[in-house]
Amino acid sequence: MPHPLILVDGSSYLYRAFFASQQADLRTSSGQPSGAVRVMTNMLRSLLKQYPESHVAVVFDAKGKTFRNDLYADYKAHRPPMPDDLRSQVEPIHRIIRGLGLPLLIIEGVEADDVIGTLAREATEKQLPVLISTGDKDMAQLVSDHVTLIDTMKEQTTDRNGVIEKFGVPPELIIDYLALMGDKVDNIPGMPGVGEKTALALLQGIGGIGAIAANLDKVAALGFRGSKTFAEKFREQEEQVRLSYVLATIKTDVALEVGIEQLVQTPADKGSLLEVYREYEFRNLIKELEEGDDDAGASAVDTPAPTIETEYVCILDEAEFDGWIERLSNAELFAFDTETTSLDYMEARIVGVSFAIEPGKAAYVPFGHDYLGAPLQLSEAVVLGKLKPLLEDPARLKVGQNFKYDRNVLQNHGIELRGMAYDTMLESYVLNSTGSRHDMDSLARKYLGVETISFEDIAGKGVKQLTFNQIELEQAAPYAAEDADITLRLHQTLWSKLASEGELAKVFAEMEMPLLSVLARMERLGTPIQPALLHQQSQEIEVRLTELEREAHILAGEEFNLGSPKQLGEILFTKLGLPIIKKTPKGAPSTAEEVLAELAETYELPRLLMEHRGLSKLKSTYTDKLPLMIKPQTGRVHTSYHQAVAATGRLSSSDPNLQNIPVRNEQGRRIRQAFVPSKGFKLVAADYSQIELRIMAHLSGDQGLLTAFAEGKDIHRATAAEVFGVALDAVTSDMRRSAKAINFGLIYGMSAFGLAKQLGIGRAEAQKYMDLYFERYPGVLEYMERTRQQAEAQGYVETLFGRRLYLPDIKSRNAGLRKAAERAAINAPMQGTAADIIKRAMIAVDSWIQTEGGDDIRMLMQVHDELVFEVREDKVEALVPTIKRMMSAAAELHVPLVVEAGVGDNWDQAH
Repeated sequence: MPHPLILVDGSSYLYRAFFASQQADLRTSSGQPSGAVRVMTNMLRSLLKQYPESHVAVVFDAKGKTFRNDLYADYKAHRPPMPDDLRSQVEPIHRIIRGLGLPLLIIEGVEADDVIGTLAREATEKQLPVLISTGDKDMAQLVSDHVTLIDTMKEQTTDRNGVIEKFGVPPELIIDYLALMGDKVDNIPGMPGVGEKTALALLQGIGGIGAIAANLDKVAALGFRGSKTFAEKFREQEEQVRLSYVLATIKTDVALEVGIEQLVQTPADKGSLLEVYREYEFRNLIKELEEGDDDAGASAVDTPAPTIETEYVCILDEAEFDGWIERLSNAELFAFDTETTSLDYMEARIVGVSFAIEPGKAAYVPFGHDYLGAPLQLSEAVVLGKLKPLLEDPARLKVGQNFKYDRNVLQNHGIELRGMAYDTMLESYVLNSTGSRHDMDSLARKYLGVETISFEDIAGKGVKQLTFNQIELEQAAPYAAEDADITLRLHQTLWSKLASEGELAKVFAEMEMPLLSVLARMERLGTPIQPALLHQQSQEIEVRLTELEREAHILAGEEFNLGSPKQLGEILFTKLGLPIIKKTPKGAPSTAEEVLAELAETYELPRLLMEHRGLSKLKSTYTDKLPLMIKPQTGRVHTSYHQAVAATGRLSSSDPNLQNIPVRNEQGRRIRQAFVPSKGFKLVAADYSQIELRIMAHLSGDQGLLTAFAEGKDIHRATAAEVFGVALDAVTSDMRRSAKAINFGLIYGMSAFGLAKQLGIGRAEAQKYMDLYFERYPGVLEYMERTRQQAEAQGYVETLFGRRLYLPDIKSRNAGLRKAAERAAINAPMQGTAADIIKRAMIAVDSWIQTEGGDDIRMLMQVHDELVFEVREDKVEALVPTIKRMMSAAAELHVPLVVEAGVGDNWDQAH
């Protein structure tokens, strides 16, 4: 699971640090106040030690007024000016933050809360966990399933349950709570006469301000004395209350020049830190820095390499190029990289190549830069002609970063890249899949302490961004040569780490590197599709979308934009009065998919909206888009497989994303019907049956599960018979459904609450089912407990083949993060082992195809636990058994590894 993004409320801690140190009156020998600097520095260092792998940004209020002052002139009018002793400490605190390598954000016109809220929303949309380090109660409104508050000074964390426990209302009602009570510190007026008890009674009994305004007649039922008077007062003060609501609402849509991807820690500037530490006489910190013991975790560098003087050359002379060819021929290993015109490997043309043999020295050979005034370059024929024997020689070992792309692009020029010994992206991924991003810039920053030249630095951004052939050599050459140099240096660092960590070097060398070529072959081969079927389906979906829109307008009693969350919210919750299940960070009723899904169980309009959204997504993502993705040179679609994305080792794909085509509904199956084999071939889909449950049986060693699989029983029916205490032939469909939910739920760490929700039963009944399950399969419970303990002791779990998933939050004081890490610990060995097994199968099957298959069989796609082939019609009966046998032999488990295969004229038929 990803490390949390940590957003520090610098303004909140600034004042708290000052007042916390005021009694001690800490000063330097010259009388300079230093308490706030000392306390805040220690707070930041403590935070960085606790979350060493997380990205941390510190946000401060800007000077001057904000938009809230324009709305309400008296906003924060009662706040006294900043004490002089504190004002003098702001600048050194900023210097220390920058010296620690942390991003520092100060945005005019808004408050630090608004900047934090905006970044938290962006992270939430990307499903990333967020920790907001603050002592400000207003921030409670931002808490969600992804956002948690942490008070570093009090060592407290507050998740959703914590907000309810502390304030008496959930996060989505915090703004209403503040608006009713007002806030003396910020001079938010609120409603006169309403204190904490009254506000809680109203919010808990009726709901938010909108609900209170619409149900003033219900106030009497809450037991207020003089409730008519309250209703009258509310009507008189409603405008002020609603103004207070706006003032208390943290903005989450601030226009920022940086996004969460840019909130990257840079190496600590020890010189700058020493300067401030000496100025403020922080002797212990000075000693730590000077002795190299500062482990604050502020720097993003992991065992930084020594500084290396670089020497990069741009080769325009053939004699100089020949000298490099000779050096490359004699090198034991060299780094190689291509510069191209496109990220699309099927379209890209190479405009230059770079290589490095020793750290700090690299060369770039351009041949395709065609901007006005470009210098004379060696020809493509000369450069690639002389490199071809080297690149195709398997004995000449090479290292690259994302070599699969280079391999595919070189094939556009008739070169088959061999001798790919190492790929730094995959080395990093195998070393620690969650430790950082695996792009070269991030790795250089983390492992080498080097800030590389970014592509945007030389090519620009957006629609005006240049392609590499348009970039002047003065800028292009250092960028390209640096790529090769950094790749070589990263390999030297990463390989030594891999080799010292368990079986990781073996996972890399025997699984990930061989798979690279397999995936590259599949990508270039592509998959045939029938665009006419997709066009027809798009037209039919369009008709259904129109019908759904008309039906929705009838149910709503008016026309509205089904794609507008604002209009949708007004229809569902204001006009129709449907229950508000969840609110957005801005306090509006949520219309997110999970909310509509819950409402759809009871109400017709949300059901129509869910169907409309699903069809719209299928249409835009697949039925409209897939025909446009057919490459004219092949007549096929060509996906991109990603090895270094999913934390557990699973593959993902994009353009198109094959993993997300629905298989359980009719429209998804129709999309699969458009995936067809070449003429004279059939599609064969072979997938592992219940592989993760089989791995659970193997890892847990539970005798009941082992016996059920060994005897070839329907595992869900067998589980139902055990849990409900009935004979196999007495198991009903509902019993089997419940058992299936338990079987798969346990793999993903589902709680009794989650099981209850899935089955539509009470929590107590769900808990009873789980207790019965563990009684019948005690080995599973023992495995889960054993795995949790190992994860906590080691900080990671392993697959059957030695792949690791590190769990940095397994000891977190935040209960939510810790429990999520525990769930990941149980699931990762199963999901990761399943991923390893299918990778091993792909390598074995591909080798067989390359040596014996000839033109009779081709591996087209990998989706979840399934491999899809096209097999010559008259060879299907002969080859399918071999496919099943080789896939079954990819691992030896204590239970049979069963592979099921289907044959058809399209993917749906075969599946």
